[in-house]
Amino acid sequence: MKHSTVGHMEYKMEPSIDKTLVFICKLPAREGWQPLESVQIKLPAQCSVHQLRVRLCMVVQENNQISEPFTILDPERYSLLYHKEEEWYEMYDDFQVLRTLDAPWFLGDDGLRTVCVTVLAQKTASEERIQFQNVLNKLIGYNLDYLNGNRLSELAYTRRKFATPRREQLKQRDVVKYATEPWTTSTELPNDQEGHFRWTLSVKLYYNGSNLSTKCEITQTPKDLLKIVWESLEKQDLPFERWYTGHVLKICGREEFLGGDFPLSDYLWIRHCIKNILEIHLSVIAVSSLPDNTVKREYWPLVDSLTGLSNSHEELCLNGKDVEDIVMISLWDCDRKFRVKLLGFDIPELPSKVPPFVHVDASIIFGRKILSSVCSTQKEFADEVLWNTWLEFDIMIRDMPQGAKLGLKIVATEGMSTNDTKSNNSKLQGNQKPKDQGLYFVNLQLIDHRSLLCQGPQTLHMWPFPGGDEEVVTYEADKLSTATNPDVTKSMAITFKLDNYSFPVVLPHGRLSSSNSASPVSGSSSLDLLQESRHSSKQNSPTTSFPQEHCLRRFKEESVHYVSNLPHFLRSVDWMVPTTVQDVHWLLSHCGPEDIELFVALELLGVDFADLTVRKLAVQRLEMLSNDEVLKYLLQLVQTLKVEPYHDSSLARFLLKRALKSKRIGHFFFWYLRSEVAGCPFFRQRMAVILEAYLLGCGEAMLMEFQRQVQVVSCLHDVALTVKVLYPDKTDLSTAAHQKLQELLEGCDLPTDFQVPFDPRVRAGNIVLKDCKVMASKKKPLWLEFSCVDSEAPASPPVGIIFKHGDDLRQDMLIIQTLIVMDSIWQEKGLDLNLVPYGCISTGYNIGMIEIVRNAITIASIQRSQGGVGGTFKNNALHDWLERKSPLRENHFQAVEKFVTSCAGYCVATYVLGIGDRHNDNIMITHQGNLFHIDFGHILGNTKSFCGVNRERVPFVLTPDFLYVMGRVKGRNSLYFHRFRDTCIRAYLSLRSQSRLLVTLFSLMLITGIPELSMSQDMRYLRTALQEDQTEEDARNHFLQQIVLCEQKGWTVQANWWFHIMAGIK
Repeated sequence: MKHSTVGHMEYKMEPSIDKTLVFICKLPAREGWQPLESVQIKLPAQCSVHQLRVRLCMVVQENNQISEPFTILDPERYSLLYHKEEEWYEMYDDFQVLRTLDAPWFLGDDGLRTVCVTVLAQKTASEERIQFQNVLNKLIGYNLDYLNGNRLSELAYTRRKFATPRREQLKQRDVVKYATEPWTTSTELPNDQEGHFRWTLSVKLYYNGSNLSTKCEITQTPKDLLKIVWESLEKQDLPFERWYTGHVLKICGREEFLGGDFPLSDYLWIRHCIKNILEIHLSVIAVSSLPDNTVKREYWPLVDSLTGLSNSHEELCLNGKDVEDIVMISLWDCDRKFRVKLLGFDIPELPSKVPPFVHVDASIIFGRKILSSVCSTQKEFADEVLWNTWLEFDIMIRDMPQGAKLGLKIVATEGMSTNDTKSNNSKLQGNQKPKDQGLYFVNLQLIDHRSLLCQGPQTLHMWPFPGGDEEVVTYEADKLSTATNPDVTKSMAITFKLDNYSFPVVLPHGRLSSSNSASPVSGSSSLDLLQESRHSSKQNSPTTSFPQEHCLRRFKEESVHYVSNLPHFLRSVDWMVPTTVQDVHWLLSHCGPEDIELFVALELLGVDFADLTVRKLAVQRLEMLSNDEVLKYLLQLVQTLKVEPYHDSSLARFLLKRALKSKRIGHFFFWYLRSEVAGCPFFRQRMAVILEAYLLGCGEAMLMEFQRQVQVVSCLHDVALTVKVLYPDKTDLSTAAHQKLQELLEGCDLPTDFQVPFDPRVRAGNIVLKDCKVMASKKKPLWLEFSCVDSEAPASPPVGIIFKHGDDLRQDMLIIQTLIVMDSIWQEKGLDLNLVPYGCISTGYNIGMIEIVRNAITIASIQRSQGGVGGTFKNNALHDWLERKSPLRENHFQAVEKFVTSCAGYCVATYVLGIGDRHNDNIMITHQGNLFHIDFGHILGNTKSFCGVNRERVPFVLTPDFLYVMGRVKGRNSLYFHRFRDTCIRAYLSLRSQSRLLVTLFSLMLITGIPELSMSQDMRYLRTALQEDQTEEDARNHFLQQIVLCEQKGWTVQANWWFHIMAGIK
């Protein structure tokens, strides 16, 4: 393609290198003027965007084409844009090398690569845009514009870059599928439900004010049901195929659709109806009446897709270049040790406890490893302490891996010491002397989000280490965060200086001499290969190249044996040797994501792996997951965002795209992120910028739903605070407390309806004031009842929500999510253990909602009703209660069946997860016989004691009254007990086969700061409980022994429950 330059004013700069680029710049029109002619500028390809601005400024100044020509230099005043594939792209980074622009180049008449550029004057934000941003800020719970001053800061940069994956996903999104995404499962029907395949389902269909009852097979699809409706119409204006595409089935009274073309047995609601023998009520909805999911137009143009991508090392190399030709310096040319000039620190107000002496620990951190560390001399502590000394690390700048951080800690010591200390390759938790106490900390990303090495003077506001009375911060959380303390007026500030260079120092994206197709590695096996490569790299000896085909063949042959051990292997890699890293990246480039098991991919996203290529490979494996599977692991994946070195990451983009593709994922993605924004200052900005990117693309209907939900949470939060002030005591509350709560709720501005945060399929209506009450517990949770929304089907029960303030519900969320994962493992093995994973979600800092399970009662309530306090020793109390609830013999048998299977499921789950504090007030049972546990405050073997006495005497709860229901009286055998024991063994061995997945899911939650899940040692309980190191037969016998132990000591549990009721322990 040729582009004519006739009529354009031309300015030429003699290029100092062969490669030259041409920019045809269309200048902005001034008010009252006609559009100006374009200006043509020629520049060497190695120049930067800023140099293009400089030349453009010179041209317009010489020709008096803009009244204030120097404003061209300010990217906040003028943007440089190009148009490609119906989108506008901005040259956002002034440091970007021109040759890396992903622009629509064409050959001009002179044979040079040419591109058309529009110079656009920036406009002030419109009132509409300001109002829309205010809505987003309220939903996020954070004002991103407040900190958006520097356009090249990571925050501002990421906001702009996230527009690209958002726009890509929106182009692909099917609006109907997005609005009607079904809740389905791919697991086969449990064995006890297979008989339903021989049955027909009773379905009632509603359309245009009329209804139709029909019978259908479970193998039929929603399309078959819609055809029944179409055939019943008196007047069929459209052929069925056209009519079918314009209609969808919606479950009456729920925000849930039977979309897609799955068998009816795959839909979760249908399975629920089958299991509980319920009639199915479905509405036929016109697609045109679905909520509007359009997206407001983007206010920002896209940024160049290669923004931040540096040149190769050879192109940046200084050899043979004149000074005027140098744009950047390659990091790999910096042949000197990294050092920091520690100037000092100051604090506006001294802490209450002032230590006598302090020193500064400085470390280079990569993942969880300390690559190198030094510490300063000690000084007397004061409000201002000066050192003005260089701290030199034994690490070369050229070897600095991307993602490395400079960690600074101010440490208090008891006595003076003049010796500097150094440590290498140590763990964070083992770096501190026993008598030293960390006071403040902060981290700096040494190679920033634009691949540039940090230079020059720095002043960072530090975080205080928490005191003994404060909430514990895990070492991962504080060591990984590169956020600084936002309280700049009161926080400790440390000032230091890094080496300055005359040009930006950039990490190259690679070498021209190597490519993904060439094998740079050597050795006899893929594992030994890298060990040898690392060894030889340290000795600066060249690697021996093997033929490409030989290496690839050996790699593929052995990958089967080592891929499952990939995390272990990568932990041993010396990431300080660039040639070794290059070898690893080559191997990973030939390892397909389909070769990696899911638990391996999840493990590679953990805190130990900071290399971006490793993490990208793990994300490529996640891309193979279905939406159902992503939802299953979403809680961990959101937490894992904290491990990423930068805000913009492969994982962040993957989650953003999936959330924009699926409303189900998007709903929980919103609440998981919002909770972290509210409760985690270390990663607040990161979570906020990702959440904003999602909200900009989720659609108008979703935004409206989120606004209603946030309004509900805000109102209930205010009410809960007031109640706690009015009734601070833990004693039983009078009816006056309930009346006061109802008055407070009546004065709230609650919406008329809203989707429930812990389950978006449920829509709550108006609040039922008379049924709301304050629960007699220390934190004063609110028991709230909401009416169900009107629908064609018979009225559903009210929507029950417990609103809690003062408790961190993330641990409960983790346990419930793990129960869901366990249940899916069992379902795949054909086991339906009738678990009740009730809804639970954190909606902010120490606030959240819990689902009220209908028709359920605590074991304690049953025992009280069967003899008061002495009911805890009445072995037949539970059995008699079940008989009364199921007077028909058949129903009673079904209830006992559910009790046996659910009891087995929770026995195995609570044992494996080490769930403690099991008493009769946090074990419940439904009227249909489903046993289930609530309140998971103690996990992983952390037991609860009273007056120094351990209250946990058994591995799990299997009391004499439970055994009585199974017919196990005084050791007598029974069929139900045999089934219970066999079910336990099958369930336990099924989990054991997936032990690595379960351990990985918990290890990824270490970053959360949950007190009972804050160290790697907490994983030992899980591994021991699953008997990882034992044979299957030994593991089987181990669990049988636990059942025997529970039988023998069941009376101790009853005694503990009696004491619990008597003393009122919670």
